[in-house]
Amino acid sequence: MTQFQGKSHKKFTGGKRVQARSKRRYELGREPTLPRTGTASRSVLRVFGGNVKVAIRRAEFANLYDPKEKKMSRVKIVTVKENPANPHYVQRNIMTLGTVIETEKGLARITSRPGQVGVINAILL
Repeated sequence: MTQFQGKSHKKFTGGKRVQARSKRRYELGREPTLPRTGTASRSVLRVFGGNVKVAIRRAEFANLYDPKEKKMSRVKIVTVKENPANPHYVQRNIMTLGTVIETEKGLARITSRPGQVGVINAILL
């Protein structure tokens, strides 16, 4: 189901706003992508201008940067430990920007937007 991201037909006071024109397709949004842990799966979305956006549905691995060794490595995600976006996302293992995940090498913070970018980059804490 799409979500309308244009102006509301009501004012903040509760009064009606006069509609200048009908809805436009570019004012439509979509349901948020909630990437979870599990066997890898992605979906390709058509976005504004006919461009393509890759959204992660489920992810098993993350690109982990170790600041001490200054190296990147591909590690397995064990579970979600903390999520500043929504505390209920921890129970559902949903990963967003800023989420603290537990990996094979230890705790890491996600620095990418998995639902928008299609890749999980993280920094070891």
